Amino acid sequence: MDPLVGLLDGARARGAFLLRSMLDPPFALRIEDRAPLTVVALVRGTAWVAPDDGTQVRLGPGDVAVLRGPDGYLVADDPVTPPQVVIHPGQRCTTLWGEPLAETMALGVRTWGTGAGATTVLLTGTYQLPGELSRRLLTALPPLLVVDGEEWRSPLVPLLADEVTRDEPGQEAVLDRLLDLVLIAALRTFFARPGAAPAWYVAAADPVVGPALRLLQNEPARPWTVAALAAEVGVSRAALARRFTELVGEPPMTFLTGWRLALAADLLREPDATLGAVARKVGYGSPFALSSAFRRVHGVSPREHRLAR
Repeated sequence: MDPLVGLLDGARARGAFLLRSMLDPPFALRIEDRAPLTVVALVRGTAWVAPDDGTQVRLGPGDVAVLRGPDGYLVADDPVTPPQVVIHPGQRCTTLWGEPLAETMALGVRTWGTGAGATTVLLTGTYQLPGELSRRLLTALPPLLVVDGEEWRSPLVPLLADEVTRDEPGQEAVLDRLLDLVLIAALRTFFARPGAAPAWYVAAADPVVGPALRLLQNEPARPWTVAALAAEVGVSRAALARRFTELVGEPPMTFLTGWRLALAADLLREPDATLGAVARKVGYGSPFALSSAFRRVHGVSPREHRLAR
């Protein structure tokens, strides 16, 4: 499995929240929606993105910011502009005193702001990412990454801007896929920078570890051993174990256990999945074996995990 595919495979946008904001300065939006992942793309004008860690980044037309939640952040014409609007969980929009603003500032289909002719236009897309597979990879992302419009010269932001205001059959699916494309393209551009890619991304490109990772991820049910995996990729057992641990940060079988249990956690949230079927799919010989391993790592039984969704 390609690492970027893995990033979104369990977290592909499904009914993601998308909004076009049209704002005249001074403006400052305090975002406290607790979303695990947010994409902000600037269409026109300028805006600052300021996470709670003190970072401040200025965005220009075509720039894309990817913010890893759930911590809050500010979107403003200037970092010193006092917040005027708060975005709460569920994308509820209020003043600082809790007065609702959604209807007051509505400007049409998926459009909101101070006026139709505003100098600043930005697009916001938020993901809800409950999957363990996605969480496992998202932890490798920085809290904020920015891709300059000149750096990637992508047609995706103008296309998303054009589609976000349409209200046609199947539009939600169109917007979900466009948001996925913007995110993947932004991450791919960011990771191409020297030193920017996390270990799992670098390892996936390695001629030895990359094929080994894909075998483990694509075929978790196989009764893998380090020797069997080494034979598949054409190197010695010792060479694979050493190289894998060096690049991935953990031995092959430790990685496999984590991957199997993360995959099981996602599969258990499917309403028709039985514990026995999930156990077989992720490489455990019995429901009891999966339950024991699952409780040891996650601290709850598979049944408790399913009820907590």
